[in-house]
Amino acid sequence: MARGLLDIESLSREEIDALLSRSKEFQPAPGQSFRRFDTLRGRTVVNLFFEASTRTRTSFEIAAKRLGADTLSITAAASSVSKGESLVDTLNTLGAMRPDAIVMRHAASGAPHFLSRFLPIPIVNAGDGTHEHPTQALLDARTILDRKSVLGGLRVAIIGDIAHSRVARSNVFLLSKFGVEIVLCGPPTLLPREMAQIASGVHLTNNIEEAIAGVDVIMMLRVQLERQHEPAFSANEYFRFYGLRPEHIQLAKDDVIVMHPGPINRGREISSEVADSQRSTILNQVENGIAVRMAVLERVFAQ
Repeated sequence: MARGLLDIESLSREEIDALLSRSKEFQPAPGQSFRRFDTLRGRTVVNLFFEASTRTRTSFEIAAKRLGADTLSITAAASSVSKGESLVDTLNTLGAMRPDAIVMRHAASGAPHFLSRFLPIPIVNAGDGTHEHPTQALLDARTILDRKSVLGGLRVAIIGDIAHSRVARSNVFLLSKFGVEIVLCGPPTLLPREMAQIASGVHLTNNIEEAIAGVDVIMMLRVQLERQHEPAFSANEYFRFYGLRPEHIQLAKDDVIVMHPGPINRGREISSEVADSQRSTILNQVENGIAVRMAVLERVFAQ
């Protein structure tokens, strides 16, 4: 793995396996809390978030502290970007303060890759535009493995706003490396046909019943209204055709699990009955985010 973590696409299956295996070791035993380590004592990790975030930013901060690092979280509103400072100048300023790593989320696709060429500091991509969200895909894979033991041979449906979803892209890149059959489903306006070409084993459909039939995993996505100029559906219309409801679960395998990267919009993407059911792993995903990000940070500093 190159310095930092910029995407899933460039990682080998062996590198992903190593991160997933190490994250399992960081998972707390039932009824116990996360252990604390001294692995990164004396190191400083800056969380630089130019987009709103609760789960990702908080779990990166907790992960760094669990490893013994000092952390500093900066949002765009609290930075000089709000005064007109350029992104490069902001990062150069931070670089001059000599943190040991920067965790970055930005609305522009490719922003972490761009800055990694300017700074000698490892950069971890916490989500860049509609491009990738590598640690989300890793924690999703960790969550699936907790229930299914292996990824190979599974059939996974990813449903919703595929066009604007960095989560979908990172999951496609990761799961395809393990031979997973992937079905992408959404309205025609939110399901780019080129998505079928980005990895092997990817199929497209606009029919949710067809997508869910016989799957092992259902992964719902948030409708990203902030990235749509003119949303094509009202909440009720979208839920009618693409919202996950109890009757859909009957079409999948008996041991199907339901996932969502959050935040969930009940009554638009998923019903409360499904979100709160025993099939749901949504809170498990949140918990696994800490273990996975501990593994990522540890590996970044070990390079």
